[in-house]
Amino acid sequence: MIWQECPRAQDPIAHSELAALTRRFEEVAEQHGREFGIIKSDLTAVRLQVGNLDQKVEALDKKIDRNQAQIIELLTELVGRRPDAG
Repeated sequence: MIWQECPRAQDPIAHSELAALTRRFEEVAEQHGREFGIIKSDLTAVRLQVGNLDQKVEALDKKIDRNQAQIIELLTELVGRRPDAG
């Protein structure tokens, strides 16, 4: 193997530095993985809230449409009546 043939492969300082760099890389990779997981979880929560708000807005639109229709119906009945009719 090339690794075993390399004179630096037997160097304890090189091994120590490589091990330290490897640990740092793994720690940073783990930290980024956790942070990505948190962001992904937050994004999922936001999507659920937006979906919930969309449903509420649709329900409110329907309620407004019903109320407007009732108002128009009541005004039409009121205008259609004679003023002296009780």
